[in-house]
Amino acid sequence: MIKVLEGVRVVEMGTFITGPAAAMFLADMGADVIKVERPETGDPFRAFKGGLYSPHFQTYNRNKRSLTLDTREAPDLAAFDEIIAEADIFIQNFRPGVAEELNVGAERLQKLNPRLIYCGISGFGSDGPDAGRPAYDTVAQAASGWLRLLINPQNPRVVGPAIADSMTGFYAAFAALGALHERQKTGKGRRVDVSMLEAMCHFNLDDFTHYFQAGEVMGPYSRPSVSQSYVFECADGKWIALHMSSPPKFWEGLASAIGRPDLFEDPRFADRPGRIAHQEDLIALMAPIFKTKPRAAWCAALEEQGVPYAPVYDSTEALQDRQARHLGIQVEAEHPTMGRFRTVRFPVNFDGQALSEVTAPPTLGEHNAEKAHPGKIWRSSK
Repeated sequence: MIKVLEGVRVVEMGTFITGPAAAMFLADMGADVIKVERPETGDPFRAFKGGLYSPHFQTYNRNKRSLTLDTREAPDLAAFDEIIAEADIFIQNFRPGVAEELNVGAERLQKLNPRLIYCGISGFGSDGPDAGRPAYDTVAQAASGWLRLLINPQNPRVVGPAIADSMTGFYAAFAALGALHERQKTGKGRRVDVSMLEAMCHFNLDDFTHYFQAGEVMGPYSRPSVSQSYVFECADGKWIALHMSSPPKFWEGLASAIGRPDLFEDPRFADRPGRIAHQEDLIALMAPIFKTKPRAAWCAALEEQGVPYAPVYDSTEALQDRQARHLGIQVEAEHPTMGRFRTVRFPVNFDGQALSEVTAPPTLGEHNAEKAHPGKIWRSSK
């Protein structure tokens, strides 16, 4: 298996999603990640469904080792310091000030190891009037303007997965690798700070650019209207999605597939600006048509016409799709005590080779035997 980050040593003191996700992205590419957890309880995400091995925890902690250390206690801190002395990257996502209380602040660790890339993840930044505010996924989505783009104005409620948490973890891993690359020239580490607010504002760049350049405040239907995106229910109750974009050939194919070659004779639908302006009318026209056949029939008809479509899958269906199976997106491993572990592989291929090998998330303190010889811990890695 290709491991482009083989030899990179990462220590993670992360909880919930942002820190663990950042470390997992590095681990997926071959970095050796030691997850340092509190004794007895560990990462709070472990216990979200009882026990200490919840699906929430499993999602963001594969390809890691787990050590339990209380860095407020002298013996554990000494072991931790020996590990840090040989590490390349340290990742934490505590509220500002907590790392220092735990003796793992940037100033102290980088004195121990000047080559260390210290990555601190926060909700609202490391300083400023709101630095101490608690932040979770929904809070960051809302504060950055992103959440408003997802909410149905007629039924305002939070929808979707933890986007802000995952994206902040991605930005943190990305930034840590940038600092690691610079260290090849300078020989010195960097402090990398990433906040959920800043990450999501950047992820929401399209919204802000439209406001800056055109004075347009986007809403939940702005992008789907311009991109001409649709979801329709089929006769069997299943959904299908279309993304028609701008090429006329897509619309010509769709008109043929739904048996309405006369569609463009209606001046409302004759050109792209008209279809954007009258999207609600198009939905009203096409929705009853799609309810006349089951989803599989529509998939065949749309594929024959070269229309950009996809079935709206749920988690039981998506990875069983023929292309997903061909790409080997689902992978699995066997944990010696927890049994079968299934997950989705890292999405990048190197030289045509998928990163399909995976190790199951560790049980709490699974690798504590290695604490007896902290100076050798990296040499005893998997």
